[in-house]
Parts: sequence; C-alpha cells; structure tokens
Amino acid sequence: MENISDPPKTSDICALITGANKGIGFSIARQLAQKGITVILTARSEKLGVNAVEVLQQELGVSNITFHQLDVQDPLSVARLAQFVKECFQRLDILVNNAGALGASVDEERLKALNISSEMWISGKAASLIPGVLQQTYDDAVTCVDTNYYGCKRVTEALLPLLQSSNLGARIVNLTSERSLLKAIPGESIRQELGDIDNLDEAKIDQLLQKFMQDFKEERLKSQGWTTLVPAYNVSKAALNAYTRVLARRHAKIYINCVHPGYVKTDINWNSGVVSPEEGARGPVMLALMPDGGPSGCYFEQTNMVGF
Repeated sequence: MENISDPPKTSDICALITGANKGIGFSIARQLAQKGITVILTARSEKLGVNAVEVLQQELGVSNITFHQLDVQDPLSVARLAQFVKECFQRLDILVNNAGALGASVDEERLKALNISSEMWISGKAASLIPGVLQQTYDDAVTCVDTNYYGCKRVTEALLPLLQSSNLGARIVNLTSERSLLKAIPGESIRQELGDIDNLDEAKIDQLLQKFMQDFKEERLKSQGWTTLVPAYNVSKAALNAYTRVLARRHAKIYINCVHPGYVKTDINWNSGVVSPEEGARGPVMLALMPDGGPSGCYFEQTNMVGF
C-alpha cells in the first residue's frame, strides 16, 4: 500500500470536504489543493460553493478543485453526491466531515457587550452569563443534532463503499469540539455510556440522543446531567466522537479520527474565536494525510492526540 502522504502521489488522491464554502472547510480545501490533491468542495448553497471554488482556482492557479451541492440533512442530496463521486472518480480517498450547526441564535450586540473571554467559553463558565442573549429552541436543537451527528453519519455511510475502493488507504476526519469531551458532560452515567467503547454501537448512541432531545423538550437538561452551554452542539459532537470510535473499530483498513481544530474564529461562534481558519485547518489536514500505521479511532486537539 502506498503512503498517501508521499508527495509524488498527491495527484492520485481524491478528497471531499463538507461545508467547505467558508471558514475551516474552505481552508482545508485550500491546503489540500495546494498539495496537488483533487478536491471536491461541497456546500448547501450552489451559488456560495461555486464562488468558493472560483476563488480558490484563481488564488492558487489550479484546476484540481470541483464543486458539488450537498445538504447533509437531505438524503436525496447525499445520494446525488455519492453518485457523482462514483461516476467521476470511482473511489474516494479522504472524507472530511466539516459541515456543522450550532443549534442556537444570538443577539450579537448584547453578546459583544458581555465581553466573554475565549477561556470562559472553553471552560463552560459562560453558561451563567448568556441567558436571554443566546436563544436555544427545540427546533434549533433538532436541526443541530440532525446536522452534526446524523448528517455526518448519512454522508459517511453513503460514501463508505467509495472509501473502501481507495487503493491508497482511506482517511475519514470528523470535525468536533473541545466541549464534546466526556469530562465536559456533568452526568456520570452519560459519560460512562459514551465512554464504554467495547459495548457502544449506533443503537446506543441513538438512544442517548433521543433521551437528550426529550430532556431538552421537557426543560430538564441540568437535572438529567446534560451540559447547558449550547447543549445540542456539544452533545451532538460527543455523539460524533462516539460514532468515530465505533466506525474505526468496524473498519480497520480505514483510518478514522476526530479533531478539535481549536477555538477558531468563524461564523458559527460569531467570530469570537482566537485561532484563524488556516491555523484551524492544520489538524484536519494532518489527519487527512496521515501516513499508514498511524492511529485510528482517536481524538486530536489540533495536531496533538489526547484522550476522549
């Protein structure tokens, strides 16, 4: 098997990034394309996606980037994407699941006035400051979980046959968050269930998410041991971490990892982050191009492997 990070072979590598018309996804697409890799840039909006491809092509002077529309919440959109990759490329070597939703809306002016530091966001201490500023409805939570967990799962499962067809050794990289770590979940039983990798499967993850949604609806998140700071986002990413581990155990020939890119300045956090999208892309790109023999089923904080 060839080492997929071997420079002479980068033109043979085909990578797909979800939610890549801006932010971290856009930077991942740029960095992979700079290495000569064929990049399929996807976005929900065709107009924004096409524009992003044109910007990269002009900026880099390359033609190895193409666009395809993708709404991870729409099974038909996912199926069309899989058919496109099959017809045009016959296989896929790298999948970066970057598309995400926060599950909340905010009054940005009032939020700015609170002057919350990045350390307070990361630690969770901001939760006591944001009631009334951050709106988190049940419908927002449904969209968030369906995007961050089920959308990622939907895309991954549709593309798995093409990833298994890679003759270079496929890589799957799932973008996650530091707030998704088990230690950030107050409830001990929830932590234990998500951390029991030997007995974990998609059915158990589904059951946990269903319970979360019911507790959210009945306004009992705190009493049931869930996080209360952007809960749908954090819980959906914790579920994604668990799915990463389940998938890695099941597909030993594919390297599957999740990565927290850092507290990146993007639209999803109202540009309150401290890390640039280009810097945030370093970890995902490193895992996408990881040499054979590297870890799988692991969690990375930027470029460093740490525990779940």
